[in-house]
Parts: sequence; structure tokens; C-alpha cells
Amino acid sequence: MTDPKPFKIAIASGKGGTGKTLVSTNLFYTLQQLDYNVTLVDCDAEEPNALVFINGDHQNTFNVTQKVPVIDESKCTFCGKCHEYCNYNAIFILPPAKIIKVIKDLCHGCGACSVACNFGAISEKDESLGTVSQYTVSAKAGVIEARMKVGVFSPVSVIKTAIREAVKVSGKTGIIIMDSPPGTSCPFIQTVAAADYVILVAEPTPFGVSDLIQSVETLKTIQKPFGVIVNRAGLGDDEIYKYLQKENISLLMEIPFSKKIASLYSKGGLVSKLTPEWQNELTRMFHSLC
Repeated sequence: MTDPKPFKIAIASGKGGTGKTLVSTNLFYTLQQLDYNVTLVDCDAEEPNALVFINGDHQNTFNVTQKVPVIDESKCTFCGKCHEYCNYNAIFILPPAKIIKVIKDLCHGCGACSVACNFGAISEKDESLGTVSQYTVSAKAGVIEARMKVGVFSPVSVIKTAIREAVKVSGKTGIIIMDSPPGTSCPFIQTVAAADYVILVAEPTPFGVSDLIQSVETLKTIQKPFGVIVNRAGLGDDEIYKYLQKENISLLMEIPFSKKIASLYSKGGLVSKLTPEWQNELTRMFHSLC
């Protein structure tokens, strides 16, 4: 089958546990069966788990680093300019006590402090933020995993690097599926910002609707096209459907509340591998987006 045009899809939600990885991995498998050039990016860098469901051959892993300032106190005059230039309050200084420290968790590696210093007191070193790993599943399919280093303040740089690697790997004909981190904070924003279309996965419960509304409002603000998959359909009430109808939001697909699906998923299985109806439904949904 001829590959469609390059297309980046983010699978996201306002909270964890809604079924993002369920949708991402099964859509990835389905597009493989259509012989498409497809790459799955696990952007949930704090707890990546796509490889629990997909077997791939490891190709390479590289570190994602950031430049962090190192202050030579023997050269520092404690003038405070580096502190003034830092928009992130990453430099703590007490001039009378001649104390100056870099707060690495707040540093964004922008280099402004190095520019501010006129005394050569600031150099830079590489600080590891995490890793990006590439796995080959077939000749036309692969997985890229973003994994944040434990203790690092934000996974954003690791996520952005993984997405750039996916774009490089997928080439001009590839489909990229991005399994987004949960919530609507910076990691979510960085993932969906790279997408051509966002699929929001939500549950038909009061919490599910509340978190869906937050996600929808965020995507409207950054002007990203989106639709919704309702997972565990039949579990709660119909408020989510009233909201979708009221806001004229596309209902892309429903996944039933099913013990069979939950059991298979808990064992690392792919529903679309065993159920042709799932492949057909995911194929229909995908073609409706492109």
C-alpha cells in the first residue's frame, strides 16, 4: 500500500491511566499491517512503557545533555550581573557573604550568565538529562523511547530530542505517533505542539470530563486540530457525550469497558493483534484524519 503524506499524531489526555498507550501501541501495530512507514515515539519520558507491548531490536542510545554553568569563585567579583541576567532564578547569590551557587534544577542552559560575566568566572559543563533510544520493529517500523534521568526537574528537552530523532528517521513519507505524557503541563505542550493532529483519550466519568475540558481548552489556545476517543465506554454516564456534542468535537472512536481488553493489556498484549475488528476501526479512524 502506498504511504500517505507525512503525518504526526499525538495521543494525549488530561490525566494518566485513560488509555493513551493502549491507543498508541495498537494504532502503531495496525499501521504496520497496512505496510505504512511508521514510527512510535514514547514521549512519556518519566515512565516510558511502549516497549512492554512492542518487541524491537535495539539500535542505539544516546545521552541528552544540557550546558550548565560552573562558577569559579576565585575569579568571581560577586557583582550579581549573572543573577540579574538569569530569567529562571537559577543563580543564588549573597554578595556580602561572598556566596554564589548554581541551582541546576532551575537552569535552562540558555547561556545568559556566561554573556553577563565580564571576569571569565563562568564556564559550562554538560549535564545529563536523560536518554533517547531507537528500536527497529521491521523494515518500515520503529520505536523511539525518551527516558528522563531520575532526579531531573523537567523531561522537556528529552522529549523534544526524541521527536526530532523521529522526524529524522521517518523521512519524507513517515507517519509519527507520539504517546504523550499525561496532564496539560509543559511536557504535554511540547509533544502536542509538534503534532499535525491530536487524539485525546478520555473516560466517561466526572474526573474524565473535567480533565478532558482542560486538554481541549489548551489545544484551542495553541490552535491544534483534535478529536476524542472515549475509552471504557459504558463505565460512567453520558456527560462526556453531551460535552462533545455541545462543543462540536469529533468522537473518533469508542473503546468498550471490557474485562477481556483489560486482561490482555495487563499482560502486555495488543488487542488489534487478536481482534480484526479493532484493526478495521483504527484503520477507519486513521483514514478519517489524513
